[in-house]
Amino acid sequence: MSPEFTLSCPLPLDASGRVQIGHGGGGRLTRDLIERIFAPAFGSRADTDAAVLALGGGQLAMTTDSFVVQPLFFPGGDIGSLAVHGTVNDLAMAGARPLALAAAFILEEGLPLETVARVAASMAEAARRCGVRILTGDTKVVERGRGDGLFITTTGVGALVAPAPLEPSRVEAGDALLVSGDIARHGIAVMASREGLEFESRIESDSAPIHEEVMTLIGEGVELHCLRDCTRGGLATALIEIAGAAQMDFQVDEQQIAVRGDVRAACELLGFDPLYVANEGRFAAIVSAGCAERALEILRRNRPEAAIIGTVLGRGSGRLTAKGPLGAVRVLDLLSGEQLPRIC
Repeated sequence: MSPEFTLSCPLPLDASGRVQIGHGGGGRLTRDLIERIFAPAFGSRADTDAAVLALGGGQLAMTTDSFVVQPLFFPGGDIGSLAVHGTVNDLAMAGARPLALAAAFILEEGLPLETVARVAASMAEAARRCGVRILTGDTKVVERGRGDGLFITTTGVGALVAPAPLEPSRVEAGDALLVSGDIARHGIAVMASREGLEFESRIESDSAPIHEEVMTLIGEGVELHCLRDCTRGGLATALIEIAGAAQMDFQVDEQQIAVRGDVRAACELLGFDPLYVANEGRFAAIVSAGCAERALEILRRNRPEAAIIGTVLGRGSGRLTAKGPLGAVRVLDLLSGEQLPRIC
């Protein structure tokens, strides 16, 4: 185990007005950064994964993302395939079929060219499997010690397919909450690899494209109201963000949420709540009650662990609650710090 390994959560204890590690964690500090600085400056919204643009007679979706994961290669994936999957998945959350990507690389002086080649080959293969092309990009090199090996920023565009916007404003009382598979594997896989942790079974990241599942849901007429991929901050954070933006109260049943036994054991050992652990191939879907069983049947074609996990209770303060195995109900809130740093 690395001597730097710690389970402490970096809480925002000072008010120095400086960036903290938690600003990148997808929780409360991230939301505050967006709402206080970026949204007022750019006039952009903070509650969607991709922006929709009108172009001629059609509509395009556009998204951008940066990837700083350590280690660069981990069980089930690497920073290259992760960059492609993450960008394609953000487009899918807007109801768009991915078309093309751009990629920018920040390389640290001294990084082996073999590493760069492995990452590029992985990106190319992931893009091929996703049916998209990487059309353009940029490369910068920073001095040794200032880049942590390799960072990637990707931008993606896609053709809008969803017949109506997939956003929190469309969430209605009685809607069903679904998750597309088992959760928490990516965060635990990266943490175990980074810190040299070994478990009885090999835990691999769930990093994968999810756009075909979304396209099938749309193509087969499921009434989707909102989608969100469960990346930084996990399933809980994704649902909290939607509930808050919609000003609707949600409740989930924890017994319906699939967590692999080895992943659950690792979370218990490390003191993590799997609801907040990152995923890179899972999404939450909010669908009309009448379409819930149909949506579940479609999702289970690829992942039997997909489940209907809860419901939209109705208009409220945007609170998410979770019912436990014994019937006790707890309130889930955004993390104040960062539970698992550098997982995407």
